[in-house]
This record gives sequence, structure tokens and C-alpha cells, in this order.
Amino acid sequence: AEQLFKKKFAAELGPTALKEFETNFRASFIQEKDFAQIAKWRFNSLRVPFNFRLVESAPYKYSKAGLAYLDQVVKWAKKYKIWIILDLHAAPGAQNHDWHSDSLGPAELWTKESNRKRVYALWEFLADHFKDEEMIAGYDLLNESVTNDTKTLNIFYHELIKHIRKVDRNHILFIEGNRWSQDVEVLEEFKDDNVVISIHNYEPLQFTFNFIPHLRYPLKGRQSPIQWNEKVTRDHLLKYKKFSERRHVPIHVGEFGVNYREGMYGEDSWLKEVLKCFNDYGFHWNYWTYKAVKHFMFPDGVMSYYPNPVWVNRPGPLSGG
Repeated sequence: AEQLFKKKFAAELGPTALKEFETNFRASFIQEKDFAQIAKWRFNSLRVPFNFRLVESAPYKYSKAGLAYLDQVVKWAKKYKIWIILDLHAAPGAQNHDWHSDSLGPAELWTKESNRKRVYALWEFLADHFKDEEMIAGYDLLNESVTNDTKTLNIFYHELIKHIRKVDRNHILFIEGNRWSQDVEVLEEFKDDNVVISIHNYEPLQFTFNFIPHLRYPLKGRQSPIQWNEKVTRDHLLKYKKFSERRHVPIHVGEFGVNYREGMYGEDSWLKEVLKCFNDYGFHWNYWTYKAVKHFMFPDGVMSYYPNPVWVNRPGPLSGG
């Protein structure tokens, strides 16, 4: 979790060093040349994840520094004609129990109404700031919720839509399903004419995340615990196509990707087949992720960093990647 990393960093090196690290990281990790490269590849949109802490310095208090980073992204997007989807990747209290929601374990967005109210206020603030920005395609309201309380999940979305639409009627609202953006059937219908349902697709997880090393795609035979090929992928995604037709709502694949192993295990075939299914079904998509430190598990970046200096430290016991 980001908050744990920062706490340990400050304990070791002090708050001044932490501030310097944050400033240097944000200034160097994504730069204008990245937008130029993305445009050269002819991608037309970027899903930009952010932690609520980037903008909210304290409950209901918003940081101009955080807005400056998002404003810079928009400026580059304008220059290179790339649409931006703002993605709330880590919400107050955390919307799931995993590290990427900046969670300390529990998903307290769903157990504390005060956290949900902070999300309403945060998005209302952001929507008011960006309401006339043409290069913002829309707002991905919440990344990968995980909760058994689907009643509260739907109430949350209904209320959040109201807060955003008070100030912004111009932008698309991307709504993700429950359980890592897999389960869309739990979602109620939303009374808004500019909503898109967003899903994430990493199946088969054992292969794309490299949880079981040396699996080769297509998965078959005794070496694989499951059988998976293009037909299985197509059947898996068909339920979202049917949902789209039944609800009259577009489908956006906000995340999909694969751990790259030099193309030796069929990663390219998996990617081509998935993209073909997306195109055949009329799904729009963003690949996850653009840039990452190369690791042995989880989908990594289109651009990956391979060396192993002390700040990466792959041997452990703690890695910096």
C-alpha cells in the first residue's frame, strides 16, 4: 500500500526526503515524451489512475498540487490529441482489500459512510474543475470494488452520479462491476444517458499473471489446470456482450494485460485473440499498464524496466518495484 511505503520511507530517511522522492518520481515517471510515444503508437485514449490522496490533503480539503498534476496530464493530452479517462484507483478507506487500493486490509469504503461521503465530495470537486475540459472523455468512478454488500454498492453509485451531475453533464461516467470489475449483473440500471459499464479481463489468471510458471497459451493438456483457448475467451466475454444488448449500454474494458515472457509462452497469441474478441463484440478498451518495473508476476508494462539496481532489489527480502 502506498501509505505503508511512505510511512516506512519517512521513518528511514525523514519527511523531507519523502517529499523530495514524491516530487522527483512524479516529475520523471510520466513525461511529455510518453504522450508523444503513445500518440505515435496511435492510441487515442489513456486511463489515468490516481489515489484520492493526490487531491485530498485532509477530509474535504483539496490540494492544488494534486490538481496541478492532473492539469498537466490534460495539457499534454490536448497537445497530442489523446482522450483522458480519470480513474479513482484508491478511494478513502479502500474499496477492496488489495495493495493497489492503498488498503491496510479491510475495505472500509463499504463499512463507513463517512468514507463514501468523501468520495462524493471528491468527485464533485473534480467534476466541477474539469466540467468544460474537452479532452476528458469521462470519469471512471471507482476501480475494482470488492464487497458482499451490493445494496450499498448500488446506493453509492446512484448517489455519486447525483453529485457529479449537479456540476457536470458533459462527461461519460464509467461504472465498474463488483469483484474486481468482473460481476456486472449486480449493478442496477442507472438513470443517466451517458453511462458506460467498465469491465476488467485477465482470464485465464494463472497464465496472464504467471501465477503458474511456464504455462503456454493456448492452455491444454496435463501441464495446465484448465483448458483455455480463443473459443473459451469468446464464450467468457459473451456474457458482457449480452449484458450490453439487454441493458442498452456500451462496454469498456478498462483493464486487460499479460505478464510478458519474451513471447515464448504464447502471450502474443493471447493478446491478439482477446483484441479480436473485443473488436468483434464492439468493446472499447485500455491496456493495463503503460509502464512498469519488470517482474515475474502480474501483467507488466508495454514499456518495462529490466535492470536490477538497489532501488529495485528483486532478490528481496523487500523489493522496491
